[in-house]
Amino acid sequence: MAADSLLVFTTIGDATAARRLADTLVAARAVACVNILPPVTSVFRWEPDAGDAASAEVQAEDEVMLIMKTTTSAYPRLQQILRAEHPYELPEIVAVPITQGLPEFLQWIESATRE
Repeated sequence: MAADSLLVFTTIGDATAARRLADTLVAARAVACVNILPPVTSVFRWEPDAGDAASAEVQAEDEVMLIMKTTTSAYPRLQQILRAEHPYELPEIVAVPITQGLPEFLQWIESATRE
């Protein structure tokens, strides 16, 4: 069961947008749960028109972090919604497998994301 469970991370501009996105994802059963963390500061290089991030200036933005619990079978639905609903041109969407966890919790993730 653990190998089928994922933690997925994304950042978004503010808590209101984070809550709206979280509600959409849970309602669609794309995730079992979303944790919305307080503001984080992201430091990065971004120059979409130049095509070369290495030549871009270093920037910093305050964002809100979302940690989502899902399964590998629900991940395509999660990614599709994130790509459609996320306001960023190139949103962070990073999935990490859960290799260990309380079996009952992992089963809950599975059942909560089943269509």
